[in-house]
Amino acid sequence: MKVFRFEVDEAFAKQNNEMLKDTRRLQWSAFLFALVLFAAAAAVYFWFGAGQAWGLIVGIILLTFALVSVILGMVIPKKVGTAQQLYDTYPLAPAVIVETNPRDFVIMALVNTNVDASLPPRWGAALRTVTRINGIKEPKLGTRLPVAAVQGRRSIGDQEHWDEISPMPIAWGTPDSSVVEVARKAIPDDQWNRLEKARKRLNDVKATDHHLLVL
Repeated sequence: MKVFRFEVDEAFAKQNNEMLKDTRRLQWSAFLFALVLFAAAAAVYFWFGAGQAWGLIVGIILLTFALVSVILGMVIPKKVGTAQQLYDTYPLAPAVIVETNPRDFVIMALVNTNVDASLPPRWGAALRTVTRINGIKEPKLGTRLPVAAVQGRRSIGDQEHWDEISPMPIAWGTPDSSVVEVARKAIPDDQWNRLEKARKRLNDVKATDHHLLVL
């Protein structure tokens, strides 16, 4: 599974890439939490515990946590990277729509769970719920979608395999349908066929902690 390189439309991705939107929500949550902690620290130090040792101690603790939240809010976007960096980093993978709901739909991707990409693939099925993908007006079961397999976390007990991988549609990075089609055709038929068989295990994938099932 190789990286599919294309010119990402950053403005388009900012509006459509739900992974980037999740990052921004997390960032603003960290800033809002920091604001609450700053207010709490001020209240404890200047009013409730004014002139008392416990007020000073609690105020310092709250202020420390507030500063940590601010730092996290600043670091999170840099840690995730830009849309171009994401697509340039993670491998191309096949995905299909496996479930449709009134307000969203679920896609399943065939992913390699090996950290070392040079090893023979250790295939897995990964799920992601999405609300919209450019070019899909009416989601239909079985619709094929090229995605980037964004690798997330590993467990302490197993550093050789990914515990979480999130499919990120190529169509979230460009409004050009021809680019998406090129990516779709770049995926080998045997991977599409393997994914088609994996669709039958949707409930098994849902039952896993991180919606990633080793096949």
